[in-house]
Amino acid sequence: MPATKKIPMRKCTGCGEMKPKKELLRILLEPDGNITIDETGKKNGRGAYICKNPECLEKSVKHKGLERSFKVAVSPEVYTKLKDEYEWPIGN
Repeated sequence: MPATKKIPMRKCTGCGEMKPKKELLRILLEPDGNITIDETGKKNGRGAYICKNPECLEKSVKHKGLERSFKVAVSPEVYTKLKDEYEWPIGN
């Protein structure tokens, strides 16, 4: 009988739901301090996860989810850059 493969689960910083890692978008805090989107999910640095819908990014901005995950202050320019990179329609 073959062993079942374990699916890695991660928590969205916006809605707080646990979902499979492949369904989420990884936001990366690089060692040099830059915050970017990690398309591969394998780059070095501290990662935080957000669902691939604009409502979760809005919730993460409102409740400072990325700031809690990274333990650093995240400027509004970073959120603007993230929404531009992923083309999320976010209303302020």
